[in-house]
Amino acid sequence: MSTISPERSVAEDTVYAKVAWRIIPLMFLCYIAAYLDRVNVGFAKLQMQSDVAGLSDTVYGLGAGIFFFGYFFFEVPSNILMEKFGARVWIARIMITWGIISSATLFVNSPWMFYVLRFLLGLAEAGFFPGIILYLTYWFPSRRRGRMVALFMTAIALTGVVGGPLSGWILHQFNGLANLKGWQMLFLFEGIPSILIGLCIPFILNDGIRSARWLTYEEKELLEQNLKDEEFQKSHLSLGQIFVDHRLLLFCLVYFCCAFGLYGTGFWIPQLIKNTGVNDPLYVGLLTAIPYGFGAIAMVLFGRSSDHSGERRWHFATAAFLGAVGIIISNLFRGNTLVAMIGLTVATVGILATFPIFWPMPTAVLAGTAAAAGIAWINSVGNLAGFFGPSIVGIVTDLTKRGDYGLYVVSAMLLLGAGLILRFVPKKSVVDDAA
Repeated sequence: MSTISPERSVAEDTVYAKVAWRIIPLMFLCYIAAYLDRVNVGFAKLQMQSDVAGLSDTVYGLGAGIFFFGYFFFEVPSNILMEKFGARVWIARIMITWGIISSATLFVNSPWMFYVLRFLLGLAEAGFFPGIILYLTYWFPSRRRGRMVALFMTAIALTGVVGGPLSGWILHQFNGLANLKGWQMLFLFEGIPSILIGLCIPFILNDGIRSARWLTYEEKELLEQNLKDEEFQKSHLSLGQIFVDHRLLLFCLVYFCCAFGLYGTGFWIPQLIKNTGVNDPLYVGLLTAIPYGFGAIAMVLFGRSSDHSGERRWHFATAAFLGAVGIIISNLFRGNTLVAMIGLTVATVGILATFPIFWPMPTAVLAGTAAAAGIAWINSVGNLAGFFGPSIVGIVTDLTKRGDYGLYVVSAMLLLGAGLILRFVPKKSVVDDAA
């Protein structure tokens, strides 16, 4: 563990605060747009099923999840292309194309069209999240990355806080406008911001430290030196080794468990709340904001605590356990709106808190092209849970007429992820550099 003088620590804190305020709000805004376009289908379902013939729970679950197959196929190439073309150009391209495709979902009139547009949306968005995680490694050393990932990923929670009521309000207020249904207006209105932000990205985002005119020469030197100091601890793997390295395969499986929890519940939260007896889409949206509001706080607190202590494994396991327990509570008391909401809140707190703790672990051991491809590989394999999670819940719901059985599988996957981290990730592989 390195020792840093108090004077240098204060100077570093000032510089990193300057960097964080410059890039995190923009990344945060981009991710809100991305996540909103990804999960607004959960609210659209409340009206969409009655308008699109054949859109059963099974079809919905497959369509919601097939997004991640498109995501899977283009994830690694996309991250490598971002290293080649630069963050400004590539992130702008991603946002503009996914905004167009998300808005086009308003034209869905059959299950097959639903499948195709969800698959294309995955292709368009592939590379965005791992690209941002990679982009953060251009600026922040591992010991500061947990907090930055937490701040960036609270966009998921804020999307739930703002996006839930917003989606419910659009469904409630704009149904019938211009002869379009509420769910069609939802896709249109929530796709446009991604396009507008994407058009602005090339003018306000820097590709890295050297191109940042808002930093002084001394500040650039400090930032670059801190990144160089930890390079010797990292692995420089070839592209072929990325896909078979046992550490990365383990992280792929653990992230699969995290994403299984996020998407296995996230796509279904509006329906779960509706099942407790709340029927108005606006009220469903307002109630959805509660779990995500607490989740945002939890992400920051867990990320800060993990960075401060340098400990990742038990922080991750604790969060995953909370997620599993919360799901069980919401299932057992699904007929009671109050208790079910408490369970969903605990579940969301735990599930969201796993993410800012997870990503500093693999990024602490990867460098160069290995970081670009490795982050993308972990994210692409892990996010296949975005297909299997909603699909399993949907299929089990159709077969048993009870959604709670499928959610117990989600709970088990979270516990599996916690067990894998504690059993197979040695303490030494998680860089202890809190000081």
